[in-house]
Amino acid sequence: MKRALHDLTLHAALVAGALLTLAPLAWMVSASLMPTGEANTAPPRLWPSAPTLAHYVELFTRLNLARSLLNSTAVALTTTLASVLINGMAGYAFAKLRFRGRDRVFQALLAALVVPAQVVMLPLFLELRALGLVNTLWGAMVPGLASVFGIFMVRQYALAVPDDLLDAARIDGAGEFRIFWSVVLPVIRPILLTFAAFNFLNMWNDFMWPLIVLSDSARYTLPVALANLVGEHVQDTELMMAGAVLTVLPVLAVFLALQRVYIRGALVGSVKG
Repeated sequence: MKRALHDLTLHAALVAGALLTLAPLAWMVSASLMPTGEANTAPPRLWPSAPTLAHYVELFTRLNLARSLLNSTAVALTTTLASVLINGMAGYAFAKLRFRGRDRVFQALLAALVVPAQVVMLPLFLELRALGLVNTLWGAMVPGLASVFGIFMVRQYALAVPDDLLDAARIDGAGEFRIFWSVVLPVIRPILLTFAAFNFLNMWNDFMWPLIVLSDSARYTLPVALANLVGEHVQDTELMMAGAVLTVLPVLAVFLALQRVYIRGALVGSVKG
């Protein structure tokens, strides 16, 4: 009886927490469908009296938010794909390849974790300006291409790859890149998918760096474009909620998709191991 009561209380608390978490998101979607001014009534409405897509239409027609949406998609996808390859190879190298100064270099990278990202923004901006990458989407991608945290994650996971497996591939004549691509990559796929999810979320939601490096509104990513809309349409709550929905829902869908792939990959890896 006590066990059943404990489980019931636990599940009730989890359901309550989930509802509290989802309630703002549900109201955000509901408010985006309300006619202008209805979200600011007192007491606030929970459901639109006459659902309308006019605010979404305005975002893509008069405010031209489609360009910013494409910019965010290009930056997040390109950076995620490149960073998975770069961090995957670097993590594998620090875990399994023997070269002079390997441990000291890795320790130096770990020391960089304590440095706040804001501290390195100025020198990074100066470097990009010297390279002519300021006010370009490539410049917005640079900070996400290599991550000390990503290298650390992959290295710790790759340490579990058996050395005998790698030595057998070398005896068969496989080069290091072939070993990484055909032997190591399938084994470390779960951690790469996990890192890809984190990196995509960070790049999609990043506001500070694109605000610094981008000055042309035609190159703004979605968070920067929405921040500008807040200044121009501060009273239009429904329009702001429509913009927030456009920001949240795509990345939520990508995260859920990558989560399913990650779980399936982890289960396959456990069976093979």
